[in-house]
Amino acid sequence: MTTHRPRRIAVIGGGRSDEHDVSLASAAAAVRAVRAHGDEPVALTVGRDGSWQAEGRGAVAAAEAVRLLTGCDVALPLLHGVDGEDGTVAGLLTMLGVPFVGSPVRAGALAMDKWATKLLAEAAGIATAPAVLVRPGDDVGEPPLALPLVVKPTTGGSSNGVTRVGAGAGSGAAYRAAVEAARAAGEDVLVESYVTGREVDVALFRHHDGSLRAGATLEIGVADGGVFDRDRKYDGTAEFTVPARVTPDEHAALDRAARVLYQALGCAGVARFDFFVTADGLVLNEVNTTPGFTEQSQVPRMYAAVGLAYPALVAELADAALRAPGAGAGKRPDAEARGGERG
Repeated sequence: MTTHRPRRIAVIGGGRSDEHDVSLASAAAAVRAVRAHGDEPVALTVGRDGSWQAEGRGAVAAAEAVRLLTGCDVALPLLHGVDGEDGTVAGLLTMLGVPFVGSPVRAGALAMDKWATKLLAEAAGIATAPAVLVRPGDDVGEPPLALPLVVKPTTGGSSNGVTRVGAGAGSGAAYRAAVEAARAAGEDVLVESYVTGREVDVALFRHHDGSLRAGATLEIGVADGGVFDRDRKYDGTAEFTVPARVTPDEHAALDRAARVLYQALGCAGVARFDFFVTADGLVLNEVNTTPGFTEQSQVPRMYAAVGLAYPALVAELADAALRAPGAGAGKRPDAEARGGERG
């Protein structure tokens, strides 16, 4: 009978983005899951000011945070948004030689930029909504596309700064206000045609054997047919249907498109692909390389529906990261020996 050797897993939460609190919730859930599986979590938090804290120790210097990270077998970074999900933390862990769950720098940076994601998706033959990029200094007058449209920051997460602008009197003023709201969450602004369809999400992660493992599809229902914005995301009014109500052909198309994007972006770990299923086919909404990760978040629900409970999902992701080609190649030789340190 094989005995499980507890692994030391660094769980990183918080961050300097406006998704700090969401990240804290994801990290807390992951810490519970690591313990439930019999592994040892090392909980690290990045403050809003960029400072570090370690569970049981309080504030620690950056050098001490690095020492703790390099003393772990693998890291699970759950920093949503900029200065985390955008490849920043992946770059840090890569430089330190610490194996980690999640996408490398390139994939994180590309997926975080919704404009870049659109360009890549279109090149790969996956439809996206017609859009215009509004950069700092660009004139913001009348809406550049036919109404209704959606205005969002190109690098925002958790639906921060997302506004639907409808047709009718005052639409110009509403559009300008929407751009300002988006700019408060990120410099570049994406203006997209409103897509009429059902939002259906697909999650994938690369298993340790190299295959891509999918969760069940998840459909998001918003009662008034509006935008799945930050309020609806966290106030409990959105309805999640797992699996989504799609036909076999629609399911096959969703799965195929998600796999194409996972490979084209160069993702690793788990990624969530959000689509609209319309009368004319699929339209990509966005890609999340560090999606929300509490027990009740979309991705854990999707894998639970195919028999992979939350603690097992976290364990599978850690195992895949540890067994990936080159994992830990730069790890200091004394890291494992320091794994039991508590001082």
